[in-house]
Formats: sequence, structure tokens, C-alpha cells
Amino acid sequence: MPSVLSTLPKEYGYVIATGTISYFMLQYMVLKVVMARKKYKIKYPIMYSEDQPVFNCVQRVHANTLESYPSFLFFLLTSGLRYPRAATGCGMLWILSRFLYSIGYSTGNPEKRHYGAFGFFPFAGLVGMTIKMTGGHLGWWSCC
Repeated sequence: MPSVLSTLPKEYGYVIATGTISYFMLQYMVLKVVMARKKYKIKYPIMYSEDQPVFNCVQRVHANTLESYPSFLFFLLTSGLRYPRAATGCGMLWILSRFLYSIGYSTGNPEKRHYGAFGFFPFAGLVGMTIKMTGGHLGWWSCC
């Protein structure tokens, strides 16, 4: 009987690596929040400061990323079953966009968060590949 891993495409390892890299991206953002807490003397459990807008921007980077992270992982891992290289490419571009979003927004100027706005496109690619794969698997269309 074959193992689950033997049924995955060989290139699925790239998808797993992308998911792993995304974990380190989140840890980077956690570290930035911890450092900002120390710098601006924001004690736990306070989530946002009324007088430290830069801290709020750093905190918001992490929170905003967490809001989309479960969906990102779902679409990355499922689309990667059928399209591992394309899913990896989209996943890595999304991670890059989140880093650029973080760098821009963490300046304290919320307008600079748009540096990472292109992340919408690779995310949409992951969603599209998942929908295409799902429809093909269920026999809704024969293209996949």
C-alpha cells in the first residue's frame, strides 16, 4: 500500500517549503511587534496604543497577515496538489508582498503599506488554481 507522501507530486516538496518559509515570515512579524512593544513601552495585554501610532502600524502588520494566513495556507496546500510549481511561485510572491507590506507599514506611514499591494494577485492565483482543480476533480469541467 503506498504512503500518502508517495501519492503527492514530486514537486510538492516546494509547496511544503513555501509553507515553511511563510512560518518564518510570521515569526519575523512577531519579533517586530515584540521589539516595538519594548521600544514604545506598550505592556501586555494592550493591543493598540492611543499615543504610539508607529507601534499600532507594526501591530497591524502582524494582525492583518494573520487575518489572511489560514486562507493562504489552505489555497497554497490544495492548489499545490495539482499545480505545485505555480502554487509555489504564487506562494513565494505572496510572502514577498507581505514582507514589503511590513516594511512599508512599519514606518508609521500607513500609505506605505501599499508597497505589498501586489500580493492580491498571487493570492488570487492560488484561489483560482484551487477552484479549477476542484471543478475538474468533481467533473464539473474537463479542462483540469
